[in-house]
Amino acid sequence: MKTLLFSLILLFTTSSFAQSEATRVKHYNIEDNVALSGYDPVSYHANKPIPGKESITSTYKSITYRFLTEKSKEIFKANPDKYEPAYGGWCAYALAKKDPEKMEADPETYKIIEGRLYVFYNSFGVNTVKKWNKDEPKSKVTADKNWNDIIKE
Repeated sequence: MKTLLFSLILLFTTSSFAQSEATRVKHYNIEDNVALSGYDPVSYHANKPIPGKESITSTYKSITYRFLTEKSKEIFKANPDKYEPAYGGWCAYALAKKDPEKMEADPETYKIIEGRLYVFYNSFGVNTVKKWNKDEPKSKVTADKNWNDIIKE
């Protein structure tokens, strides 16, 4: 059973990276072509999301990221797939629902799962990371499948 689950996760996560740059821009959660509401993607892996500076940016496959420092930018450039948010930066839980949707995410509500950044909606007393945590393995498999279907559109 674990092998099947791992195979499904691998299939859906690797296929999600095989998308054109136009598809990425169409489906990523960006404002003015900037991802993660301008937060430094490397900072999440240091357990403290921090807004990046407008003057320190890097564009990867047509998506622009901001960074707090030049060092952070260089770390990202060395392995951008590691630091990009899952599901284009949309709320992971919303993509795990039966009727998935691309819902805004709070850049400060996140989890690092197996080295990958996942962001979640958190507003008006609704913190979706708590709902995700109730059955993370199932949520992740479902969200991976749904995201794969969305980016095929």
